[in-house]
Amino acid sequence: MGQDNTIVLKSKAFAIRVIRLYQFLQSEKKEYTLSKQLLRSGTSIGANVKEAIRGFSKKDFRFKLGIALKEASESEYRLELLFETEYISEKQFQSMNEDCIELIKILTAILNSSKDDNDFE
Repeated sequence: MGQDNTIVLKSKAFAIRVIRLYQFLQSEKKEYTLSKQLLRSGTSIGANVKEAIRGFSKKDFRFKLGIALKEASESEYRLELLFETEYISEKQFQSMNEDCIELIKILTAILNSSKDDNDFE
């Protein structure tokens, strides 16, 4: 998996969007708790993808991608909370959530295609 592959590019683009949303929520909405949690989970996706690429084994690769998937799911939940508490608009939510769901689908597909016959999952 190279630096120019889809999951690397999309997870980094999502992280940048999360950082910008965090800056907006901090400065304009004075929201500090959920935005900080979203910042952590949303930027962690790409970090774990990068770690997976440099993994020492297939097991390590799958473990790191599994963490990235969990962080994406957490980000999806935080976005839902921010929308349902009216910190972000429906337009902001739809756009960010679509990107997040796309990451979840890609990570799930990669994990499913990298399973061994020896996996017990």
